[in-house]
Amino acid sequence: MSNTPPRYPRNMTGYGANRPDAAWPNGARIAVQFVLNYEEGGENCVLHGDTASEAFLSEIVGAQPWPGQRHWNMESIYEYGARSGFWRLHRVFTGAGVPVTVYGVAAALARSPEQVAAMKEADWEIASHGLKWIDYKDHTVEDERADMETALALHKAVVGEAPRGWYTGRCSENTVRLAAETGRLDYISDTYDDDLPYWIRVGARDQLIIPYTLDCNDMRFATPQGFNSGDQFFAYLRDTFDALYAEGADGQAAMMSVGLHCRLIGRPGRVQALRRFLDYIQGFEGVWCPRRIDIAEHWTRTHPAVWPEIYPSQLSKDVFMQHFGGVYEHSPWVADRAFGLELGPAHDSAIGLAHAMARVFRTATYEERLGVLRAHPDLAGKLAAAKRLTQDSTQEQASAGLDALTDEERAVFTTLNTAYVDKHGFPFIIAVKDHSKAGILKAFGRRIDHDTKTEFVEACRQVERIAHLRLEAML
Repeated sequence: MSNTPPRYPRNMTGYGANRPDAAWPNGARIAVQFVLNYEEGGENCVLHGDTASEAFLSEIVGAQPWPGQRHWNMESIYEYGARSGFWRLHRVFTGAGVPVTVYGVAAALARSPEQVAAMKEADWEIASHGLKWIDYKDHTVEDERADMETALALHKAVVGEAPRGWYTGRCSENTVRLAAETGRLDYISDTYDDDLPYWIRVGARDQLIIPYTLDCNDMRFATPQGFNSGDQFFAYLRDTFDALYAEGADGQAAMMSVGLHCRLIGRPGRVQALRRFLDYIQGFEGVWCPRRIDIAEHWTRTHPAVWPEIYPSQLSKDVFMQHFGGVYEHSPWVADRAFGLELGPAHDSAIGLAHAMARVFRTATYEERLGVLRAHPDLAGKLAAAKRLTQDSTQEQASAGLDALTDEERAVFTTLNTAYVDKHGFPFIIAVKDHSKAGILKAFGRRIDHDTKTEFVEACRQVERIAHLRLEAML
């Protein structure tokens, strides 16, 4: 039986308060990337061996699958995307000189040789959008893996080269892992969780993730809560661009993804919004419009995967205690209880693990917290003179020069230590790394006059701060 409690796998931290410098080419303040989803001919259809017709992302809002029947209107709407919408978008992008990434459903690409030839001639990236444009949430791992392998093979046969990027769209919880396990993809885009690419570790593989978008996406023309007109779509894209462009001026350059579909934005009443947006962003300096593979190559070159030496949430209990059992002075029970919490990626940093330990400390009994306070040594006291401090305490006191006191300074500390303990019943505790020797003496003189209840609260706060600083040094 495992001695590791259940762990929470979701990462709510990401890059945190400050995004890394994207270092986009030529000092660009923003990367604006356009995706054209090519799904026409790969949707659910009994002609494709599916059990029912398609019901997703069309002009028929609220459509339902027709089991065992062809849905003539639905098929016709998808056909519009291939027959007309694609070519309109091809003219728009090639005319603007902006390359795109195509998320191509392998079965759809196989049924559209002229469109594939046009994509290749325009030097568009053709990434994989899976074998068929269907929902994988209820598929077995084995079936999804088999479809993925078939999709990769068919894509190579149809396009002439294997895809370097992957996006299933209607994915399962296994999709990203399965795609990474193929070992053949420069990036995967089945996430919507960041404004920049990032790395994950799948087995022994470092896998680049380039998040996609569902908000800057014309799919919202076909959903109940969405865009009713091209003006709304343009306004949303413009506002997104403006926000990210302004952030780029503050060293927080990011990526804007725009998701498009031939049968949706390819309609005449909507395409003008796309044209206006392309015209709009071309009026700014420092705008990079790459394909997703260009972003992948840039990120791999500029921000290669770098991993911490340890991940606290992934350690066994014995190893966890070896590393963190001494963070709270002579009080390993704090780390022991923290190990039993719902740890995850958010706790694999100093601030995250310090928070988990502080939760344990704050919810402990008064007697337990008092025991932690009493476990701390006096500042420049007898234990320090006898060199019997813990390694952490020794380094901390030395950082403020408390290991090199004059006889007069030592006498002052001895007098204060004695008076403080006599009054409050526990040693004076302060995060010495935050203070100079003079600052410590000033705080000592001020706090000794507090009532014990107030000083207990302050001492506990200082204990948490000391733990945080220790974890920063370790992690």
